[in-house]
Amino acid sequence: MRAVKPLFEPRALAALLVVAACAWIFMAVADEVMEGETHALDTAILLALRDPGDPANPLGPAWVEEMVRDFTALGGFGVLTFITFAVSGLMLLHGRVRTTLFLLASIGGGVVFSNLAKHLFDRPRPDLVPHESYVMSASFPSGHSMMAAITYLTLATILARIEPRRSIKAYLIFLACLLSGLVGASRVYLGVHWPTDVVAGWTAGAAWALSCWLIADWLAKRGEIEPEAKTIEAPADERETEAAL
Repeated sequence: MRAVKPLFEPRALAALLVVAACAWIFMAVADEVMEGETHALDTAILLALRDPGDPANPLGPAWVEEMVRDFTALGGFGVLTFITFAVSGLMLLHGRVRTTLFLLASIGGGVVFSNLAKHLFDRPRPDLVPHESYVMSASFPSGHSMMAAITYLTLATILARIEPRRSIKAYLIFLACLLSGLVGASRVYLGVHWPTDVVAGWTAGAAWALSCWLIADWLAKRGEIEPEAKTIEAPADERETEAAL
C-alpha cells in the first residue's frame, strides 16, 4: 500500500503556524492601539527608561546611549541596503542567480509593505520625551523593527539554504533574531517609538520573512530557484567539542 504523502512537511507546517501566530499578534496589537487601549502601558514603559527627575535623559551613562544609537543604525535604510547587496553578491558567487533575484524581490516587497502599513495606521510618534534620533515618518508599526526583521531574517533563511551544516543554519537564524531584537529595543530606549510599535514591527517582519522562506521552499521544489543544500551533521571534531562543553 502506497504511503500517503503529507500535505506539509513538519518544518513547513511549523513555519505556517508561526506566520499565523505573528499575524494574529500584529492584528490584535493594531486593534488595541487604534482603540487607545495600549497608551497607559506604552507610557509606563517609555517613562521607565528615563531619569524620573529629567525625562529628557535616558537611563544609563552616556556611552550606553551612544551604543544604543549604534544598534538603531543597524535597522537604518542605508545599512540594510548595504548588507542586502553584500549578501546578494555572496549568493551570486555561489552561482545562485535565481535565488538572489528572489531575495531582492522579497526584501524590496518588504519595504513596500512597511511603508503601506505606516500610511494605513498613521500613528503619531511619542511626545512624552525628546527624541534621541531623527524621525520623519509615522510611528506604527516601527519601520526600523519591521525592516530589520524582514531583512535579517530573510537573509538568514536564504543563506541557510546554501549552508549544509545544521549548526551554522541555527547560528544564522539566531544572529538575525538578535539583531532584530536589538534594533527594536533601541527604538523604545531612544524615545522614537512606543513599545507596541516595536512589537507590531517584529511580528509583521517575522511573518513576512517566514512567508518568503515558505515560498522559496515551494519554488525550489518546482525547480524555479536553486535547491537547498543537503543538510549534513557537524564534523566529528565539532561534535566532540560540543559533547565536551
